Amino acid sequence: MNRYKLIILTLPIVIFAQSDLYPVEDYYGGGIGYSPMYMILDSIPGASKLRQVGVNPDNFNSPFVIHGGEGFTQISGRWRLGGYAGIGTSRISNALSVLFAVDTNGIEGIQNTITIINTGGGNDTTQRDLTVPYTGIFVPTLEAKFTFMISAITLEYVVPIFRDLEIASGAMFGIGRTIISIDQNTGTPRWDASFSNNFGQVLNDTLIYTVDAAGTTPQAAIDELQGSYLSPQASSAGMTNLSGTFFNFQPYVAVKWQITDRVGLRLSIGFNKGVIRAGQWKLNDRFQISDSPESALSGLSFRTMIYFGL
Repeated sequence: MNRYKLIILTLPIVIFAQSDLYPVEDYYGGGIGYSPMYMILDSIPGASKLRQVGVNPDNFNSPFVIHGGEGFTQISGRWRLGGYAGIGTSRISNALSVLFAVDTNGIEGIQNTITIINTGGGNDTTQRDLTVPYTGIFVPTLEAKFTFMISAITLEYVVPIFRDLEIASGAMFGIGRTIISIDQNTGTPRWDASFSNNFGQVLNDTLIYTVDAAGTTPQAAIDELQGSYLSPQASSAGMTNLSGTFFNFQPYVAVKWQITDRVGLRLSIGFNKGVIRAGQWKLNDRFQISDSPESALSGLSFRTMIYFGL
């Protein structure tokens, strides 16, 4: 019985000894590992416009996951410097039903129901426009992809709790980039058709653009197109890429636990803040969209990290 009493009394002392206070002298070391970031964004840029295209932005992954890598090293005393880089992607899609519509009632727009209009002398009813459902199999399909990339530096101050446990407060700051891709297709994709020119036939670096001269003379039809916008003549697919680059800032609090001599676990929680200024969006990485609105990429963020190091 006395032996059991001795074990029970000495057990708390042994446990406390295993969690000895962090040494007061400067600590030098570092680590590197896989660090996914889970971000709950307040909103997706251009969400209302995506609804107009025909997809629901609420179906994007939430939390949004960024797969990345992180590293850190002690620089002086309790100050720690590190870096983070990652990329995340989420896709949504939709297949639209099609309704053929012909304006037959003389009112602007398509009315799919009986409409009551005010003619000044009283309310009159007008018949709806002619609409017929499409029964074919080549319905338009839509896919939207949201991509978030980040490359940043981390700077933090470490507060040791025990030898293997510490808390850090810091910030991540660097460059962020987001891309919204909208893919519209109809029919079955074919390899050769994927390399066709939407404006016509290319011969010896010259585009042969076919002109419709119905109801006029050929020369008059060509003169009408001179200096005007040339619209695509045949296309079963279309891809639009909208991208924006911004300064990203993320303050956070982290907990680090050294599991073994060379392996540890690190958890952090913070708030991400990034803003793409108005007029800074680009179309297909080439053309700046001057009337694009300001877009914020803000939200609560979590990071987990299994690292190898000290």
